[in-house]
Amino acid sequence: MDKNHYVAIMAGGIGSRFWPMSRTDYPKQFLDILNTGRTLIQATYDRFARFLLPENIYVVTSQQYEHIVREQLPDLPVENILCEPSRKNTAACIAYISYKLRGINPNANLICAPADHLVTEPDVFEKICMDALRFTSHIKALITLGVKPSHPNTGYGYIQYESFAVSENVFKVKTFTEKPDMELAKTFISSGDFLWNAGIFVWQVKSIITAFEKLLPELHEVFDMETDRFNTPEEKEAVERIYPQCVNISIDYGVMEKADNVYVIPSSFGWSDLGTWKSTYETIEKDYLGNAVAGENVVVFDSTKNMVHTANKRLLVLQGLDDFIIVDTEDVLLICKKDQEQEIKEYVAEIKRSKGEKYL
Repeated sequence: MDKNHYVAIMAGGIGSRFWPMSRTDYPKQFLDILNTGRTLIQATYDRFARFLLPENIYVVTSQQYEHIVREQLPDLPVENILCEPSRKNTAACIAYISYKLRGINPNANLICAPADHLVTEPDVFEKICMDALRFTSHIKALITLGVKPSHPNTGYGYIQYESFAVSENVFKVKTFTEKPDMELAKTFISSGDFLWNAGIFVWQVKSIITAFEKLLPELHEVFDMETDRFNTPEEKEAVERIYPQCVNISIDYGVMEKADNVYVIPSSFGWSDLGTWKSTYETIEKDYLGNAVAGENVVVFDSTKNMVHTANKRLLVLQGLDDFIIVDTEDVLLICKKDQEQEIKEYVAEIKRSKGEKYL
């Protein structure tokens, strides 16, 4: 294992589309959404522990979740949990780990990956990560992993890439496109030169810091000013001074869409961002009637194509429902049409108005 290879697992989100299972104080990345016996962040840690040194695995999360990370990842050194005092999107998150690592190892080659994605082919994923790390170790490139699309999907961003490879399976990025409508998604798929944006990045720390300096100079300035305090007892106080000054922007908008040294590796490793209950339905094994059931105490009659998730011991009996999401928790039961799941965020907002924070 190469001592210059690192990963930052980004685990600060609140997963509101997975309500009522995902709650503000215990969000999606810390849950066993797929009923595998491992939470999403544990599965992500396992994936990287196959080919990275344990001391080179970092988690960037909210201060609110530090205790959960410690509990769920007991093998992770405590000093490798970086706590953000507020949520400022992925640019600030990546800047924090990058400026910190610069002080530890100026030759650090870094993977940045979400904590809550699914990868069903970890061997292939490992090979692609290693290919990316080899490329960025000698070229000042910003690499993103693009997933070969299997169908038109309006829930993902898309990456268009050049037709000729600059290295084996590495291509220059032409454009990034935010989530399209269905007609545009179909056009992207038929053109053959578009990939799903997986939000997984690889680069040398010095390359991304150069990009911050050029493209997000204000963000660079606030981190760079405090850089001597990283990796000292003063780091926590420094970070608390930095974050209120940070622009709230994603790494995609802030850097990747503007930089001129962005490359993509077209990939296929059984990926899903598990962004919604519907995408989870597509991932989980189904019965002969197309029901995806995560939970041991569920009995289904005359029902098809439902997404059912229960962590409760009580028996759940389902009859006569088709294409529903049914999520049963200790204090909330959600029954919602699958094709209306985009409304869940609105339901949560209404519940906050009418019931307060209790169920959030």
